[in-house]
Amino acid sequence: MRFLIASDLHGSAYFTRLLLERFREEKADRLLLLGDLLYHGPRNALPREYDPASTAAMLNEYRDVILAVKGNCDSAVDQMVLDFPIEAPYLLLFADGFSLYLTHGDVFPPEKPMPMPRGSAYLFGHIHVPVNETRDGILFLNPGSAAIPKGDSVNSYMVFEKGVFTFKNISGAPYDEAALRA
Repeated sequence: MRFLIASDLHGSAYFTRLLLERFREEKADRLLLLGDLLYHGPRNALPREYDPASTAAMLNEYRDVILAVKGNCDSAVDQMVLDFPIEAPYLLLFADGFSLYLTHGDVFPPEKPMPMPRGSAYLFGHIHVPVNETRDGILFLNPGSAAIPKGDSVNSYMVFEKGVFTFKNISGAPYDEAALRA
């Protein structure tokens, strides 16, 4: 399976459009979204082309391939306009013989993650900064924000295939990598 993993779209029609272009170009099987899809939140500036309704419409076209978790800016109202579930605080996926734990990072922050076995990947968003670190045999990965990167980071996402995570900027250029060990 090939997954495209992204977080923190915050209602940006512009960056959602770019991300969906990358999804098609990457020939991914699934789009894994780590929360904060439609609303920009009170701590963030408005993203480029802030348009939650258009963002929802674009994402709904991909409803059959999206798996998403709830972010701190996502609400029951957002769920009413989305045709795929977003209200789970975490998801557990098994792919290519590996365990992938998906969460936004606000309820289960990487400093206090849910229990996971060694060899797992803990995928989270929330902080808008890419993370690639290993602790106690577990990969902690954050794709950064597709729409509102923070710090010195760029608009970005990740691709997962055969145990390897590739970090890419929104144009599709790779800039980092991490691998799970069997």
